[in-house]
Amino acid sequence: MRINLKVSRYDPQSDGDAHYQTYSLDLPHDATVLDALIQAHGYIDGSLALRYSCRSAVCGSCAMRIDGQARLGCKTKVVDLVHQEGQEVLVEPIGNMPTIKDLVADMESFWGKVRQVQPWLHPAGPEPEREYLVPHATMLDLAGAMNCIMCGACVSDCTVLEVDPDFVAPAALAKAYRFVGDPRDQADGDRLRALTEYGGVWDCTRCNMCVEVCQKGVAPMDRILALRRKAIEDGFQDHIAARHVIEFEEQQRKASWMGV
Repeated sequence: MRINLKVSRYDPQSDGDAHYQTYSLDLPHDATVLDALIQAHGYIDGSLALRYSCRSAVCGSCAMRIDGQARLGCKTKVVDLVHQEGQEVLVEPIGNMPTIKDLVADMESFWGKVRQVQPWLHPAGPEPEREYLVPHATMLDLAGAMNCIMCGACVSDCTVLEVDPDFVAPAALAKAYRFVGDPRDQADGDRLRALTEYGGVWDCTRCNMCVEVCQKGVAPMDRILALRRKAIEDGFQDHIAARHVIEFEEQQRKASWMGV
């Protein structure tokens, strides 16, 4: 199978201008986009910069935009994108983050937002005498959020981040849900208070892009909506969007659309 791999190139140490370079490749039928990039790097252009590690959709290192959408290079089969010989496949670095070189993105802002939600447990009281066993049903609910491999695909295609860099972003909010939902954590109040401020859960526009591009079925938008419900239930109702939800539900009840 022959394809034209059109790759975004950027080298700040040269002219600093981003441009595209096309590589014509002969690939086996089962090749992935990452396989194609490795072939281009190894046999045609050793200056092409990319990031990858496990090649098994576990580490998240090879997240990139392929044909305009964030995906994992190692998980994306070329045959699923190309329908005829010589067709072009466009590869670009993930979005909403600066590019270091070619397909290598600077992930510092991504990790900064993850750190912002304090992704660790805040237990209360003295150290327990024995291990605390979390109920199985609770862990099943949290397992979806825990599947996140921190690849940055959802952040790359987040439409809110394109206009507001202060948005905490879907990956970090999904991680926050994992700890708010953990019964061992005793900081729900502080977490929800912070998450309902500017840049938090109420700034999501529910465009569904993070759900569409998530490589592990985490569904970050669903976690954000769950955090909104939890915040309202716990009394964090000062945000105009929270008041709108409460008033809307009340009007629905009065109209008997939701029952008594």
